[in-house]
Amino acid sequence: MKNNIFNNYINLVLLHIGIGFGIFVFKPLSSLYFLAVVGISLFKISQASHAKRHIYILIACAYVVGSEVFLRMTGGNFFYESSKYLIILFIVIGLALGDGIGKRSYKYIIYLLILVPGIIVGIFTLDYDTNVRTAIAFNLSGPICLGVTSLYCYNRRIHIKDLQNILLGALLPLMSITVYLFFYSPSIKDILSGTQSNFEASGGFGPNQVSTVLGLGVFLLTGRLFFQSKSMFLKVVNISILTLMAYRAIITFSRGGVFVAIIIILMFVLTFYIKANNKLRFRVLFSLFIFGIGMLLTWSISSLNTEGLIDKRYSNQDALGREKQDVTTGRTNLFANELNEFFENPFLGVGVGKLKELRFQKEGVKAASHNEMSRIVGEHGIFGIIAFSILLLSPLFFRVQNRNNIYFYSFYLFWFLTINHSSMRIAAPAFIYGLCLLNIHYDKPPLHRKQIIKQGEK
Repeated sequence: MKNNIFNNYINLVLLHIGIGFGIFVFKPLSSLYFLAVVGISLFKISQASHAKRHIYILIACAYVVGSEVFLRMTGGNFFYESSKYLIILFIVIGLALGDGIGKRSYKYIIYLLILVPGIIVGIFTLDYDTNVRTAIAFNLSGPICLGVTSLYCYNRRIHIKDLQNILLGALLPLMSITVYLFFYSPSIKDILSGTQSNFEASGGFGPNQVSTVLGLGVFLLTGRLFFQSKSMFLKVVNISILTLMAYRAIITFSRGGVFVAIIIILMFVLTFYIKANNKLRFRVLFSLFIFGIGMLLTWSISSLNTEGLIDKRYSNQDALGREKQDVTTGRTNLFANELNEFFENPFLGVGVGKLKELRFQKEGVKAASHNEMSRIVGEHGIFGIIAFSILLLSPLFFRVQNRNNIYFYSFYLFWFLTINHSSMRIAAPAFIYGLCLLNIHYDKPPLHRKQIIKQGEK
């Protein structure tokens, strides 16, 4: 059985390396890849038993999350927001087939209903030459995806091995994008243009989105390194892929995804170490040693290949070594402007999609929001504050009663930190947020021996 699991993992890795190379060689394959993802997902969901259907639905959603940026980058998506729509579709299918929702998940129904007034305001306030449907869909597809995912995941009981399979579903397509990037721009020295975010190093696509998903991939690989790499061969395989993925994330010159990855990895390692027994703690320390060497080597190579520019980027300097005034690259101004719109329209906000128009009218800049907190408050007013409060606090209250999800804090921080530098442009923060709310169970309680004795005494 263990050999089958091992072989399946290696075969899946090789398959996705092949997918990345194949789409680089012949880009139209990306559309076929998208259709295959949809077709296989629907087939697996339809064939699954009632007891296992929710696992297949979440694996399908995770795979869509992992492949979203790759498909956007290579033009495989038929609609820009296809991934979010697919996640909503898969979950609605599950609910229609009787999977049900948790008894206390009503708060996310309230959250979804709270978004409605902002839609109505947006319909009446958006400019005549604006495609109202597109503007509203673009701004709300992420929040709705989050709400639907949360409804489905809330207190849903799954085994830790099923969660690991769900995370593997997100990880595999991120291996494909890593392979694609190495073939797209094999030499970073040839495309260096300063310390700003580098589109060429990001496959010709948005560096912020690429950095975000690759940072997520580095975290997922770290989880496999610590949690599932029991043989030295698997440790070598996973640390090798991890360092390659981390390297491509770093050289996008987009710092958000890298910083988030570092924070959630540290949180995961700390949580895992606290939960582990003495035997596992030794394995954690050994894996941490290997991880540290891999990351040190990755940064050294990144610094060498970028001729020191990456060091200047993370020191907030330009190519000449001069310190930049705004470490947030304009995000602070966007945040302040969106909050100002809330103060001017505190009750209902300016309406969904209107912030972008107002920014263009006042500053002549067509810049989308980078921060979901200020966006939801500016566009929805007091209803936005209530909606965001539900999102912020509900997982924490859930955690008080359910402490079994070893990934909880990493998932929660990934959502919170990502929406603060990249809003909800991609589906990843919405879906990962939902995973915070799963009720994870294990073959053996992930607790110290002393804690088990105390529970028995009670």
